Amino acid sequence: MNQNKTKGLLFAILGSVLWGGSGTAAQFVFHHQSIDPIWLVGVRLLTAGSLLIVYSFLKNGRKIFTIFYTKSNILWLILFALLGMVPSQLTYFLAIKFGNAATATILQFMGPLFIILALAVGSRTLPRRIDVISILVALIGTLLLVTKGNLGSLALAPLAVSWGLMAGVGQANYTLIPRRLLKNFDASLVTGWAMLIGSIPFAKIIITNRPASIDPASILLIVYIIVGGTMLSYLFYLSSLNYLKPDTTGMLSSFEPLTATLLSILLLGVHFGLAETIGGLLILTTAFLQALPTKKKDCLIKMHY
Repeated sequence: MNQNKTKGLLFAILGSVLWGGSGTAAQFVFHHQSIDPIWLVGVRLLTAGSLLIVYSFLKNGRKIFTIFYTKSNILWLILFALLGMVPSQLTYFLAIKFGNAATATILQFMGPLFIILALAVGSRTLPRRIDVISILVALIGTLLLVTKGNLGSLALAPLAVSWGLMAGVGQANYTLIPRRLLKNFDASLVTGWAMLIGSIPFAKIIITNRPASIDPASILLIVYIIVGGTMLSYLFYLSSLNYLKPDTTGMLSSFEPLTATLLSILLLGVHFGLAETIGGLLILTTAFLQALPTKKKDCLIKMHY
């Protein structure tokens, strides 16, 4: 294996592990410190967005403002912020609040399947056979995950399931909406501005909903969620794309739910039985199914995670 590919694999795995760990950290501060998820999302967007803009400025200077030179760019950036960035972050954290990091991250991992459905409807083209198989596998996995094998009732709180599935939809929006911007601008710049714009509706909540008291451990975890689990995770992911194909990074992103699940079991005492384990593995399998080679005429989309 050449050095560049090794570096790409390391960056992709490290980025995924950092993101997965942030979910477990969020579960701890939600359940043990009664931190408001909406407040944390606002702080995360504001701080991580600012850090990414500073990073882009150091890298590109005043070019960071060129994205605002045309009305269409501004419109797409606002749409990405309010319909992609905010829903993706908020629904994920709410799914953790009402459930746990493991199931929330696994359900969010269904985002690419919502992309398949959206593009199939938009292009009026039937999904590929492998896409149909992926959807069926994911649905069976989700059913096992949320019922623990008892198909007559939900084992998770309905709000945890609802927010988790919406996190998958949010992830799809997050991927689809900024495609036009990403053709012309650096991804870290687009994401940074979208985070800052997305933090605006949270401005009052950030100020008024500050926790009355918070212990040092939770402060460190919040710093990790913002810096390690958001900014560094994203930058490692972007760096991996310089050395790996998008389908490879898509498969390696399965380290996100695996990390969240293992840390939740080992550190937070979350129980995963046989049915949930099988269900989670089936959902993760869809990433590998999507990476299988297909005939050119059978391709509907090329996934970019």
